[in-house]
Amino acid sequence: MSKRGSQQGDQQGNVVEPEVRKSDAEWRRQLTPEQYHVVRKKGTEAPFTGAYWNTKDDGTYRCVACGSELFDAADKFDSGTGWPSFTAPAAAGCVHTEADNSFFMRRTEVLCSRCEAHLGHVFDDGPGRGGQRYCINSAALNLERR
Repeated sequence: MSKRGSQQGDQQGNVVEPEVRKSDAEWRRQLTPEQYHVVRKKGTEAPFTGAYWNTKDDGTYRCVACGSELFDAADKFDSGTGWPSFTAPAAAGCVHTEADNSFFMRRTEVLCSRCEAHLGHVFDDGPGRGGQRYCINSAALNLERR
């Protein structure tokens, strides 16, 4: 699925960062047990427990695994679900989606385009003109405050 190479522009002029590939052992050393469970094993934190579900601080949300910019705090809203929710990714191509039919449900999984970290899911019930709600695990994010 390699869509990335050395840092360069894609056909739309977006900066494309190189892929981050690590062994399972390397990911386990880098991440906390909760982060590893969420981003490498496609886990989900309990609602209303993550560090960012109710955060209103300005800044950039980055991938906990590779540091890639994922979401801007300006696009964060209170969805009432207990997870950080965003109306859109920070830039085109920073995340990608895949069908997720686990647990007898049909959902759309959101992944970091750079390192394939599981971030959460996207739903078509969000506010704004795009109508999307990116429901993201706090354990998958680091907030770089402005």
